[in-house]
Amino acid sequence: MGSLMHGHDWAATPLGPMEGWPQDLRATVRLMLRSRQAMFIGWGPDVAFLYNDAYLDILGTRHPQALGRPMREVWPDAWPQARDLVRRVYDGESLLHEDLLVRLERRGAVEDCYFSFSYTPITDEAGRTGGFLCIVAETTSAVERARAEEEVRLANERLRALFRQAPGFMYVWRGPDHVYEMANDAYFDLIGRRDIIGKPAREALPEIVGQGFFELADQVYATGEPFVGEGMPARIARRPGAPLEERFVTFVFQPIRDDQGQVMGMFVQGSDVTGMKQTEEALRESQQRLHIAQDAGGIGTFELRADGMVAVSPEFCRLWGIGERPLVQLEELVALIHPDDRPNLNTLRPGQVPKDGLGYVEYRINRPDSGAERWIARRAQAITGDRDGEGARLLGACYDITNRKCAEDALRALNATLEQRVAERTADRDRMWRLSTDIMLVARFDGTITAVNPAWTTLLGWEEAELQNAAFLDFVHPGDRAATVAEVGRLESGLTTMRFENRYRHKDGSYRWISWTAVPDDRFIHAVGRDVTARKESEAALRRAEDQLRQAQKMEAVGQLTGGVAHDFNNLLQALSSCLTMIGRRSAEPKLAPLLEAGMQAVDRGAKLVQQLMGFARRDSLRPEPIDVRDRVLGMAGLLERALRADIRLETRFAPCLHPIEADPTQFELALINMAVNARDAMPEGGTLSIEAENRTLGPGDASGLEGAGLEGDFLRLTVADTGMGMAPEVAAKAFDPFFTTKEVGKGSGLGLAQVYGLARQAGGTVWIESRPGEGTRIVLLLRATAGVPRAPAVSADAAGPFIAGARVLMVEDDPVVASSVAAALEESGWTVLRAGSADEALPLLAGEERIDLLFSDVVMPGRLSGVDLSREAAILRPGLPVVLTTGYSEDVARTEGIAVLPKPYRIDTLLQALHKAVRKVPSPPRGEG
Repeated sequence: MGSLMHGHDWAATPLGPMEGWPQDLRATVRLMLRSRQAMFIGWGPDVAFLYNDAYLDILGTRHPQALGRPMREVWPDAWPQARDLVRRVYDGESLLHEDLLVRLERRGAVEDCYFSFSYTPITDEAGRTGGFLCIVAETTSAVERARAEEEVRLANERLRALFRQAPGFMYVWRGPDHVYEMANDAYFDLIGRRDIIGKPAREALPEIVGQGFFELADQVYATGEPFVGEGMPARIARRPGAPLEERFVTFVFQPIRDDQGQVMGMFVQGSDVTGMKQTEEALRESQQRLHIAQDAGGIGTFELRADGMVAVSPEFCRLWGIGERPLVQLEELVALIHPDDRPNLNTLRPGQVPKDGLGYVEYRINRPDSGAERWIARRAQAITGDRDGEGARLLGACYDITNRKCAEDALRALNATLEQRVAERTADRDRMWRLSTDIMLVARFDGTITAVNPAWTTLLGWEEAELQNAAFLDFVHPGDRAATVAEVGRLESGLTTMRFENRYRHKDGSYRWISWTAVPDDRFIHAVGRDVTARKESEAALRRAEDQLRQAQKMEAVGQLTGGVAHDFNNLLQALSSCLTMIGRRSAEPKLAPLLEAGMQAVDRGAKLVQQLMGFARRDSLRPEPIDVRDRVLGMAGLLERALRADIRLETRFAPCLHPIEADPTQFELALINMAVNARDAMPEGGTLSIEAENRTLGPGDASGLEGAGLEGDFLRLTVADTGMGMAPEVAAKAFDPFFTTKEVGKGSGLGLAQVYGLARQAGGTVWIESRPGEGTRIVLLLRATAGVPRAPAVSADAAGPFIAGARVLMVEDDPVVASSVAAALEESGWTVLRAGSADEALPLLAGEERIDLLFSDVVMPGRLSGVDLSREAAILRPGLPVVLTTGYSEDVARTEGIAVLPKPYRIDTLLQALHKAVRKVPSPPRGEG
């Protein structure tokens, strides 16, 4: 290369003549040419390429054209990669790249070679980098050697991994003591995780000593002959301190020899076949159980072989009635089949195995041992062999079905009978469907009716065509629909309906109560309904009767209470009244008059209160008589208008020819006043009070749903209505209760409507309230009509006659305060008073000779006789003796037998009028005179 370099025409290149090259470049070229190490120089902007003899092997065919040419033209393929390196070197950086792959064409072939490149910058005359020197060292051999060593290492690692991960156990023994050199994971899984490497086998596995394995290993080591063990048992402690566990292993003892052929150790490979052994044992037991089950169940098995012989089980021989043997000719079995059944069987020939096996078939056989005909069921499956069909077999089973066949024959006969019975039952069901008085329906769960029986027309008036495909909820009372939907939901969930009741609409618009029994199936509801309207009405009537009984009992209890209180209270009022009268007569003080009058008004109000109590309790003294309601109401018009206010208008409406009623006139008028006062209080801003009357005739059931349920006959309906604030339902329900009031304290006793209720019941009728808040109130009385004729109003006349001065009266009164005050008032009025505290005290006076012009007695007194009893005795002892009775307990009046009765409390003036009226003759002489 030195000669070639000096002979090259450098003047024709960008480098110019060699004499003009920079000193550092010439020195580096001399160094390069003398070196045996492959080198090249790149110089100038075009990186002109200079190299030495050692580099020629790398250039190959590129020499000598490469000399002085740009590096990018010498190495065009490598230039893209080298360009950045060259730029970095020209920037003054020294670089080293090792073991780079270079594909070279040398010795007539392209080779993959590896080189290390060391780049050193070369400066020019200005001290700048003008090029570089690259020392090249080929490392192909070193790289390939390192790769080979890595491959060996990886191969060893793979082998070790395969050894370690092999599913079968492996281990290596060294020497005659069988020292463990290595073992894989499968072996440790077998013997347990214990420290065995480097230990002799007998020391590592002491529990194996004496089981024969080490003796076999000694023999293999001594003879050099391998040993194969199949399913040999080994008792191993797989955990420290654990009991011995029996495992089964299959293994090979394979001797390892050295270069001289001497046994130096042993490679052992094997498998833990315990699971397979257990499976084989389980299979054997399963087959044994299968044979037992087949024998017990009468199932015979067979195998058709290619040679035409049939391998049969003992149970097969028993079923077919042939002597027990393992093999039977196919033709022998076919001959035992009933001739009529042979055409139905697969035609088998010896040596032929159908690919699809033999399907299920039933046929008869004639047993040769007994001659009996038996039914046999058979099925077989083909077991395929190789591709040529070699080894194919036919496995099958058969069993006796004679009993089943007999049962089927009996069942067919029974079915024929059952079909006839079903037809009869169907006819019965159809008759029941047509003739039943209960309604029946079939409906879907969405409520659509699919079928109804004729009873719907009879009971509810609907034709079948009108109901078909209609929704039954359309016929259910609106108040019952929610409960009906819920009951359908229960049916849809599979539950049965028993005695569910709701109301169904009749075609005429009325409703009937139906009690349902229903059962569901997968698609429909089947229901039967019975009309229970009469029962429901009876139950409602019973409830109303019970309510009325409770009301009557309540009134009776209150009446008993008020009756007892009334007597004593009236006596108190009587004493007050008499005392006030006496004070008024004996005092001339004008200022006392207003006070005395106020006291008398209080006594009158107390008496009225007791009268109302007795009225609603029906213990008042009643004088029922026929009343013309129209005349009585019109006659009270002035009184009613005074009870109302000026802003309330009174209206009356009466139907013509009203029935008279029978009632106590005073109680009737009091009831009207009570209702008018209540209406007035309900209309604080004015309004209208209307009183209407009309005739009503009630037949059986006409009063159903009314407070007058159960009433029949002719009645007068009296309605008192206002346009006031109305009542809430809970208030209206208690309005007739005694002492119930919504008024302020002191403005109502709660007895007004209770008295109205008492009047209605005394008059043989009933009363109820129709009211809503803000819509006014209507009080309706049904009063039984009477055939009696109302009497004309009596003309008042003084029938008492002139008072006879000095008349003698026998006064019988048990209350000393009442007796004293009344006696004093009578004596001041000119009467002579004889006093007795009881009937027993009065009898001697009546029987005596002293003159008595009149008997005035209380009704209720202590002792064995009442005032009524005393009047009877007086009629005997003194015939014609006038009698006037008085009582604070109005029920007593009913027992006075037409005798004049003066109710307590009474005013002295009223008493004097009554006594004057009773005395119609001059005083009678004493019993001893005349």
